[in-house]
Amino acid sequence: MAFLRIIRFVITRFFMKRALRYLTLCLLASCGQQQNSNKSVYFAGEIVNPTSDYIVLYKNDVVVDSAKLSENNRFSFSLENIAEGLHHFDHAPELQYVYLENGDSLVIRLNTVAFDESLVFSGSNEEVNNFLLEMFLNYEDEEQLVYSYYKLNPEEFSSKIDSLRTQKLNELKVLETGGNVSMEAFNMAKASIDYNSYIYKEKYPFIHKKRSGEETIHKLSPDFYNYRKELDINSKELTYFRPYYNYVNNRFGNLSYMVCAQNCGMEKMMSSKDHLHLNKHKMHLIDSLVNEEHLRNNLFRNVAMDYLLKVHEANNECNQFIAAFEQLSKNDAHISEINHLYNGIKALQPNERIPELLVQNVDGEITTMKDISKNKKIVFYFWTGDQKRHFRNILRQVKKLQSNSPDYEFVGINLRTPEKKWLSMIDEHSIDKYHQFRSADFSKIQESLIIDNLSKCVITNDTIIVDAFANVFMNKPIGLNKKTLTAK
Repeated sequence: MAFLRIIRFVITRFFMKRALRYLTLCLLASCGQQQNSNKSVYFAGEIVNPTSDYIVLYKNDVVVDSAKLSENNRFSFSLENIAEGLHHFDHAPELQYVYLENGDSLVIRLNTVAFDESLVFSGSNEEVNNFLLEMFLNYEDEEQLVYSYYKLNPEEFSSKIDSLRTQKLNELKVLETGGNVSMEAFNMAKASIDYNSYIYKEKYPFIHKKRSGEETIHKLSPDFYNYRKELDINSKELTYFRPYYNYVNNRFGNLSYMVCAQNCGMEKMMSSKDHLHLNKHKMHLIDSLVNEEHLRNNLFRNVAMDYLLKVHEANNECNQFIAAFEQLSKNDAHISEINHLYNGIKALQPNERIPELLVQNVDGEITTMKDISKNKKIVFYFWTGDQKRHFRNILRQVKKLQSNSPDYEFVGINLRTPEKKWLSMIDEHSIDKYHQFRSADFSKIQESLIIDNLSKCVITNDTIIVDAFANVFMNKPIGLNKKTLTAK
């Protein structure tokens, strides 16, 4: 699978680069005298098969500017005195990084059918931007390979990860030899290698335990985490860089678990009280070790999100946790967001009615999930056209569950796939059209049903929620709550 993706990546980028050469000449010529100032930045490009009318440019979580696509699907930004460094551009529902420095003239071209694989940068700073993109794609491609390494003992695993990192560092040396990259841009490129590599090591104890079947966490030598001494967990510049943030988050998850397992006798997290203890401990560690304000607040938010989505209950433990979170977080928007999430979880508890959410059938008619579930036992599952492996897996799983639970109807709700593509996928796979619907408002349905992953399913009985946080890949037949379900 990875090999086929690499072939598609090479072919796609070959043709994109040829088209980009012509596009770059056109756009840079059209900008005329705008770029005489060393302080100005020109960032432009073309979006093939656009999924939105706009490109929005961000620095960290702040909007720098937005540009509307022209009739030929092109955009351009002319910026003065920017905050140099890592930015990201958003073309809903996708986003990707772009590294900008004063004086840059940078052009991109991409096709939303293969957003990341087709993206190509040309112009000043093209080297570091294409390198960052290739590291991102490389990380995605090597995940399956690394997953096979988790069964190895710690020494062998560490050696394999170090070898992969060395290969990338050798590629970085080629970039450095070119001499066209600033020290700041070079450091960002190196960070993309280091933090992605060390995420694997932070995850190792837990995935190794699962893959090896060992009952307890494997004992690690004192030097397994030696790399931690060289890594900064208070970087302002990297706070919004995904590999860095994911590394820091995984590191605190690792630390809090190890401390609780050693000092609190909580090696097996079984109850909601255990999760409460662990996550309060994690917030305490963040509070004591992280000084960078935005990073602190983002980490606190992540802990709160993770806790509520794992427990997804409405009880005294959750109330205690939110109170602890509100004492530590200094971000009012995050506090409001977490309370909104908790209120949403409360609305999805057993015996509540399923929300009135609009969906469209294959004939273009609008109905609601509540109407679909009247007088029936329903399992709502979710899929999207850009996750094809998940789509195939979920079709197989639904077929299995249907044979095990014939008293249920299984209803697919498609999320954010364009209508024509959605209909063609239904026809291509000969799916029962009567049981397929498409979300009329992706954001509304995601928020109301708290869809945080595509394995989620929602089980109802005559519009009443049985379980709004079930997993469609469960291995045993679905069973109703033994209690009589009545609407509130």
